[in-house]
Order: sequence, then structure tokens, then C-alpha cells
Amino acid sequence: MSNSYLGFHFEVAPRELGSEILIAELGEKAFESFIETENGFSAYIQKEFYTEDILNDIYLLSSPEFKISYTIEEIEQVNWNEEWEKNFEPIDVDGKCHVRAPFHPKTTAEFDIIIEPKMSFGTGHHETTHMMIQHLLETDVKNLKTLDMGCGTAILAILAEMKGAKPIDAIDIDNWCYLNSIENAERNNCKQITVYEGDASLLKGKKYDIIIANINRNILLNDMQTYVNCLNKNGTLLLSGFYSQDIPFINESCVEKGLTYVKKFERNNWVSLKYVN
Repeated sequence: MSNSYLGFHFEVAPRELGSEILIAELGEKAFESFIETENGFSAYIQKEFYTEDILNDIYLLSSPEFKISYTIEEIEQVNWNEEWEKNFEPIDVDGKCHVRAPFHPKTTAEFDIIIEPKMSFGTGHHETTHMMIQHLLETDVKNLKTLDMGCGTAILAILAEMKGAKPIDAIDIDNWCYLNSIENAERNNCKQITVYEGDASLLKGKKYDIIIANINRNILLNDMQTYVNCLNKNGTLLLSGFYSQDIPFINESCVEKGLTYVKKFERNNWVSLKYVN
């Protein structure tokens, strides 16, 4: 098999939501690796699988809601481990939780999470994941049934198990995230996490003490009633994936469904909110 790749370097605005959708669309093509950048991400495809019309039916590229541009670079003999190592830095959250790749040295942090950095979305670098880790660090989850909705790399589910939560369901609609979550749960010797591929329709009849949902505003609002239906009395709902200006919409939806606001974290205009039932 050829080791010659084409790198598509995308600039996306708004970056977070646009990148997530675009990566999902590209993942259905022959693109096999994605690395987050400051203004978007880079997507890589083996040159032999590239065709000139490969991007023609990518909906997001013609959507007026997003501004997207890209350049193409030919790359010979890609060493993905080397690429990931260059682009993945360890994360420290409040000195209590350390998120690292297998090639980073272990620290003395109370919670040491190892994530294989095949794609940097969901590894803890993004503000929303960082804030959700902060919420979990402050929350007593021991023996509580937990849901990590839109789990990405399952970093939040892994931390929940390390803090004693059980059992834990981790759900993501993206096949790459589903497979990588399984791998990362095994890598961290997790025994209480079950990973599912799908969306909120999988939650019918389920009940949880803690629900973690780090997705985006529109999906959260659309699925909020489902989350509330699944939340046990006195249960906790942790939300993120939206901006500070979205708080009124999220809060209105939560309050009208009987939830009580508890706390907010804010980081670079991204927000994470805590509610109880």
C-alpha cells in the first residue's frame, strides 16, 4: 500500500461546530486521520484513494452558515505516530487530572488518563472537555450510574470510572469515536464502561444518576427532554459544547423541564453548566 498522502488543511468558521460536522462528512470518504489546528483541522487521505470530485457532495462546503477554505499538500511517507506526537501535548486540569498520550511520562496527578491521540478532538485540549473534567473533579460520582453522551474519546467516562462511578454508558454517533472510545477504555483498564454507537434514541427506558453531555447547542436543545426523562431524582446533568451567549436558551430549556441551575464554568467564551433534578 502506498505511503503517499494528501493533506487537506481546512480553515473553518465557526471552528468547533463546523469542524465536527465536516470531519463526520469526510470520515465517510477515504479520509483516515484528522488533526486539530488553531483555525480548523487537517485531514489526510492516501493519494491512491483521492479523486478530483471527492469533495463535490460535501454539504458543509456549500453551506452559507460556515466559512471554509482549504489548501492541499502532498506528503510522502507519513509517520502518523510522529505526527500525533508533534501535535499532542499533555493536559493538566487543576493539578488533579492529567491527560496524556502513551509516549508522555506519568505524573503524580491523582487521575492519570492515557488517550491515544489519533485525532485531537475530545482529547481534553478543547475548552469544553477541560471544563467538564473540572465539574467531574468536584462531583461525588461513587457508585452512581453515569452516561457520557457524545463521548468522543471517552475521556469523561474514563475519569468517571476512576472516581468510582458505575455502571457507565458512553455513546457517540461517530464510528471513529465509538471505536476509539472502546480502545481508550481498555487502555485505561476500565471495567465499568460500555460503549454504544448511536444517538439519543438509544436512551429509551434508561435511567442515570449523572448525565454528561458535551455536544453542541442545537443537539442539546433537541435532546434535552430525553436527558431529563433519563435522569433519576436528585440526579446531575452536566452540559457543555456551547458559548456564553447560548446560556439563556440552554437555561430556559432546563428550567422549564424542572431542573435547577447549580454552577457555571467559563473558558474563552465556551461554557459548561451544572443542573440537578
